[in-house]
This record gives sequence, structure tokens and C-alpha cells, in this order.
Amino acid sequence: MNKSKLITMKEAVDKYTYDGMYFAHGGALPVGSDCISFFREMVKAGRKDIDIASNCNTQGTNLLAAVGGLKRMEVGFSGLEVYGFANGLKRAVESGQTILEDYSNGSMPIRMMAGALNWPFVPMFMNTGCDQQWASADDPENYPNTKKIPEITDPFTGKVCGAFTPIKPDVAAIHVTMADIYGNAIMLGTEWCRYELSRCSKKVILCADKIVDTGVMKQFPNLVRIPYVVVDAVVYAPYGVWPACSTGLYDSDEEHMFYMNKMLKTEEGTQEYLQAFGQYDDVWDYVDMIGKERIDKISATETAFLMDPYRQWIKTDAEIKELLERR
Repeated sequence: MNKSKLITMKEAVDKYTYDGMYFAHGGALPVGSDCISFFREMVKAGRKDIDIASNCNTQGTNLLAAVGGLKRMEVGFSGLEVYGFANGLKRAVESGQTILEDYSNGSMPIRMMAGALNWPFVPMFMNTGCDQQWASADDPENYPNTKKIPEITDPFTGKVCGAFTPIKPDVAAIHVTMADIYGNAIMLGTEWCRYELSRCSKKVILCADKIVDTGVMKQFPNLVRIPYVVVDAVVYAPYGVWPACSTGLYDSDEEHMFYMNKMLKTEEGTQEYLQAFGQYDDVWDYVDMIGKERIDKISATETAFLMDPYRQWIKTDAEIKELLERR
């Protein structure tokens, strides 16, 4: 019989993360579906020297960089779109604290797929013939660089393409809309690379907005994109994507997205931000920190109807507390 994998956020960070790890996270653009509360917990734990594989930068990586915890980052997109440059990440890169190696939103998921399939490399035509191939932040003096994306010849057509290294993180934290206690998960909204990431990582932690009964997985088995067999831990993380959005549950907190990025521009602002939004004990304290008024506002989302088929299976906070206590 399957055993419960439900643990607290603090337990997940304490057990699975460590200084110097190769970490990856699942996000869908800078505005949604990333486990930002997991990054907050890593910051609280003082994690440092982290090497990250990121299809898309989010406020999570922005925060980690701002506090000096990010050593290196391979990324497909490093901005925050309408919210501007990611000020914490920008400051870390410009100071020399963080190495930022540039790829694309096309190549990062395929490199994760290659890691999942245990390939030695993966051939692609993207990111070639430009500075994404020839310029390397790991070796900036060597230009044009021939080691970052070496050229190889397709033995069938004779065409020249790039050879990319696979991505195989030590740990991945992946936001999902809902998960059961065993690690089966359903994601609403754009998936991006979360499917591939769950397969290529050595350890997988799910951060779920909702904990549900396994009955929902049996009712909608075709929607279970991440099954329990690849998952090591499940964390109940309501509003875990805040201030970004989680499709079906809450919209982006536009005001806080701008505010957070503004504060991360300086070391002093970062410390002030953490004093206000980094001091909490558990998930329920975290929700209280966000505040009822803010939660009511972002929860009035036009995508709420997407959750209607699943509501009967959602566990209450009281039930989740009991599940944690019974372990």
C-alpha cells in the first residue's frame, strides 16, 4: 500500500535541500505556477551557493538571488515581463555574485526531457548561430565558445546542429494545483516544463495549492500528469505561488508583484521586505501574513470555474492538519 508523502514546507526544505545543490523549479512565465513559498522557506533556512535550472525566472529566483543564495543559473527567460527587470537577480549578476547562463524557453524543457531519458546529449537547431551558442557566462573570456553548445553533424541529413547537455537536478520543487497525499498531481493552466522536470530530477517535491482525495485522480486519470512514482514529498502550499497566479484559484497580485521587485533592488530593501513578508511559522501563519483582504481580492478570479469538477474532493484545513498529525 502507498504511504503518505505529506510533509510540511519546513520539513521538505530541511530534508531535501542543501547548500550547493543543483536545484530546479517549475514555473509558467514569471507570472504563474511557481512554488514561490518554497523559495521563501529556503531563504529562511539560509540556503546558499545554489545552482539553478530555470525555464523561466520568477519572483522566487529573484528573491533567492537578492539575498545572495544563488550562485549560478541556467535560464530560458530572466526578466519579469511587465514588472520590469528582475531587480534581485540583476543586482546579483551585476555584482558578480551570480553567473547567469542564457538559453531559451525552447531548449530548457528539451534538455530536461533529455535528462529524463538519460541521454548523454540532445541535438537541437535552436540557440545556435548566435551568442546563446558562442558566449558563455561560465567562461566569458573564451569567445566564440565552442564548448557550451558544440556543433555536431546529423549523420542522416548532414545538417549541422548543436549538442546540448541534459538537465538532471538534485532536487526539484514543482507547483501543482492539486495533489493527493501519495504524490499524484493535477495541474491547471499552462504546464510549461513541469512534466519533464518531474521526470529528470533525482528528488521531486510537489507544492500543492490543494490537497485532494485520491478519488479525483481515479475520476480524471488522464489529467494526472505527475504520478506518485516520481514524487518524494507532497507539501500543502495554499497561495504558494503568491504574488503570482495559480490558474483556477487566484490571480496575480499586481500591486505586490511591482512592490516586491522594487524592494529587491537594494540590499536594504530586501531586508525590509523579508521583515514584512518572511516572518511566519507555518502554512497557516503564512496565509495570515498575506492577509484576508488581499486573498479575497486575488481569489475573485475569472478562472475559478475551472475548479468546479474537483471541489468535492478537496481536503479542508482541519483534515490536512489531522493527516499531518497522524504521520
